[in-house]
Amino acid sequence: MDDQILASEQKYLDKTLNAIHESLEDTKAEIIRSNKNIDDAAKGWDDVRLKTSTYSGIVETAMSVRQQQQLIAERESSKSRAEQRYQTLLKQEDKPYFARIDFSEIDGEGEGSETIYIGLASFSDEENHFLVYDWRTPVASIYYDGGIGEVDYNTPAGPQKANVTLKRQFEIEDGVIVTLFDTEEAIGDAMLLNALSGESTTKMKSIVTTIQKEQNKIIRDTHSDLLFVQGAAGSGKTAAILQRVAYLLYRYRGKLTSGQVVLFSPNQLFNDYVNEVLPELGEQNLVQMTFFQYASRRLPRMNVETLSERFESQSEHRDIDQMLGSLKAFRAVGKYAQSLNTEGARLRNLVFHDQVLISKEKIAEIYYQYNENYRLSQRLEATQEALMRSLRSQIGHQMQQDWVELEIENLSKQEYDDLIGAGKTRLGDDQEGDAAAQTRMAQMGRGPQEREFSSEKAERRFLAKQIVTRELKPLARKIRRAAFLNINAQFVDLLRRLPEYLDMAAFGVKEADWQAYVESTIAALKEHKMSLSTTTMYLYLYDLMTGKHGQRDIRFLFIDEIQDYTPFQLAFLKFSFPLAKFTVLGDLNQAIFTQDNANNLEDDFASLFDPDKVSEVELNQTYRSTQQITDFTKGILTNGRAIEAFDRAGDKPVLKLRKSHTDALQALKDQLKQNDADHESTAIITQSLSEAKQLAEELKDEKVTLIQSENQRLVTGAIIVPSYLAKGLEFDAVIIWQADKKHYSDERQRRLLYTVASRAMHRLTLIGEGEASPLLKQVDADLYEEG
Repeated sequence: MDDQILASEQKYLDKTLNAIHESLEDTKAEIIRSNKNIDDAAKGWDDVRLKTSTYSGIVETAMSVRQQQQLIAERESSKSRAEQRYQTLLKQEDKPYFARIDFSEIDGEGEGSETIYIGLASFSDEENHFLVYDWRTPVASIYYDGGIGEVDYNTPAGPQKANVTLKRQFEIEDGVIVTLFDTEEAIGDAMLLNALSGESTTKMKSIVTTIQKEQNKIIRDTHSDLLFVQGAAGSGKTAAILQRVAYLLYRYRGKLTSGQVVLFSPNQLFNDYVNEVLPELGEQNLVQMTFFQYASRRLPRMNVETLSERFESQSEHRDIDQMLGSLKAFRAVGKYAQSLNTEGARLRNLVFHDQVLISKEKIAEIYYQYNENYRLSQRLEATQEALMRSLRSQIGHQMQQDWVELEIENLSKQEYDDLIGAGKTRLGDDQEGDAAAQTRMAQMGRGPQEREFSSEKAERRFLAKQIVTRELKPLARKIRRAAFLNINAQFVDLLRRLPEYLDMAAFGVKEADWQAYVESTIAALKEHKMSLSTTTMYLYLYDLMTGKHGQRDIRFLFIDEIQDYTPFQLAFLKFSFPLAKFTVLGDLNQAIFTQDNANNLEDDFASLFDPDKVSEVELNQTYRSTQQITDFTKGILTNGRAIEAFDRAGDKPVLKLRKSHTDALQALKDQLKQNDADHESTAIITQSLSEAKQLAEELKDEKVTLIQSENQRLVTGAIIVPSYLAKGLEFDAVIIWQADKKHYSDERQRRLLYTVASRAMHRLTLIGEGEASPLLKQVDADLYEEG
């Protein structure tokens, strides 16, 4: 390290830190002023006088209240901006930047060479000179996309060329440059190796200092409607996606909010693992959910199959599951729904006071009186309007019934006052709106409107109409919510008739097996239980019949671990988020749920988009594990995608086979002690939840935590976790429990074994009883040791 260069760079760092410190003090003072301004504004409520005796007084009062609310909101917003700026400055005070580039524009308007420093956020001094540029600015892309020499980068005005003469990287601690080095590459291996050698934590960290060229391509893509990221385990695809979210929120500031960005993640445990990345970058977290959560929220009365149940039962109905998850099944449901335009709709009676008011036959007559050009949604809307007219026509008839007279006779004074004060209401009016109006009247000091009647008969007629209208409102709500559609019966009909729309023989499904599956599904439905595949079919059918248009406010949708989704589920998500641009990422080598569909998944999903708007990025380089672990895990696969190990040395994986369960357990305890002594946090990964629970009981005297639910939080120290919950996570050391012939013998478990083994960063141990797993036979013996 040249002393003169170091001194010059330290001088610039000191200048930047001094400016940041001054800005921190100014911002702190601004926050204090904002708090005082808010307190002063709050006192202004004392000057607001309620005037409700005249109409003009009410208007004046409303204007005064509105002005006061706006004043407080403006000052709250000013304080919020200052607090956000303060938090960003605190982060910059620690490490204001991590890189420098010198360049000159080619064929541009810039003159001479420019020097910029790149950090987590932009910072300028009082003269508005930028001392640090946000890593998301267009010009910062030069740092990530190439080495020394001519590079291309995109700007809001279009493509630009630049000639790069210097790329310098820094490691800064406590305001001092610890290391600096110049590189001809996008990111120097020395900086990357230093970042990768650290210990794992219970939270994913930002990777902006080590973004690779291919990752930067993912992050800054604004063209694609579908961006498909295939990445090997540990290739940084998830981290890159979170940086992409941060970039998009920066790029479309003012037009895009974090609430318009959704991430479908593999499990809730993973959500907890990544929830600090965006706040670390100064952005609010996006909406995160699992597909199970999405389906469960839409079907609150159903017990949708959990992640654990899905894993434990995946060996059953293999051919049927593949068929129901296919794109052909998705299209078959669409064809079935279209057939309902002419016949076959399953309907319910509309019941009032335990009697059929409008029969399902009458509803069917209304539903099918419109011509075939009507879409299902239009047919439903027209039927709802007709039913509402029919319901209103019932008011006069019901007013003459004995039950109404009885209701009137039994009215309390309070009930009488409420009915008199309700004013005119129509069937279908919002009850909550009526209540809100009455509340506002009460706040203004106005009670129920006093009403005089010309006769007792007129009074009785008024009360009767109010009572009948009130009683019919629940039925009106059912009509508005299309509750007269019997979706459960419709879904059963779909299952029974599916062979008419889908060639089941092409999937190897026999008619008898299908009929047995349908009967078991019906039985489960009666118990309010549904598998994830049937849940998706159910929701799609419901949306087609009711004309749901999906969530049109969502602009970007991300799906992680896409290999665990079926083409049907992906097509349904595209249907449900029609205006969203999709970014999907995964590793087809880790398809432990959808192995049969995984190989065609990419082509199936891409077929739903404009080919010119589909892009693919492949990340073959894996950074998580040492080269020894990567070479071993790659050897487990047969026809897996290409995987390249990063040159980071470590110990070979160790296979420990013991003659008895007791001996294997002792080997596990010894390995835990060794890992603890070496300060390596350990995940013991079992295949199933039941095995995890059994092992936890056997290790109850050890310091280990059982992770048995995706709603748990990751903790420091050793953990026991079932395989399906370990997806997407990484650990210093991994122990694969029961890596033997008894537990890992089926060829279909090869991807599962690869998945759990690839969680390890620095150390991998496989422990089993008896014979080794036959899935390891093809692994070169030189790639691991026996212990």
